[in-house]
Amino acid sequence: MMLALGMFVFSLSTAAYQELQRQTEWRHVSNPRIGAAPARQFVGRGEDVITLPGVILPELASSALSLNALRLMANTGKAWPMVEGSGRIYGLWIIDNLSETKTLFFRDGTPRRIQFSLSLKRIDDDRIDLLGAATSVGVSIMRALL
Repeated sequence: MMLALGMFVFSLSTAAYQELQRQTEWRHVSNPRIGAAPARQFVGRGEDVITLPGVILPELASSALSLNALRLMANTGKAWPMVEGSGRIYGLWIIDNLSETKTLFFRDGTPRRIQFSLSLKRIDDDRIDLLGAATSVGVSIMRALL
């Protein structure tokens, strides 16, 4: 297991990401002053974004259905706990964006290679009301597969 987002596990058999990019911002407002440089005041944490670019090769490993599962999770609008395979807890994250590019097609249009990029944004960890329920998404995934 590389990483778990809610009940979705990133691995070679689902969707393996090639790198984990994280960008964190902190907010500092500027207050103009007469005869001096503007004063800065720290007003709190800003956006925290993780981007996971990766490749799915359905012939060898992984499944294109993994991206469908992530889309179903995103459709709920809920936040999901994220835990690294090493045990590091990242907090609660929403799925902000998922893009995919399919290339190297078979005759029937099935792609041999699917590149994806998943963008996640952190929410306040005390917003338990946004926490996604694994059971509701699991039922949606099963319905989509049938």
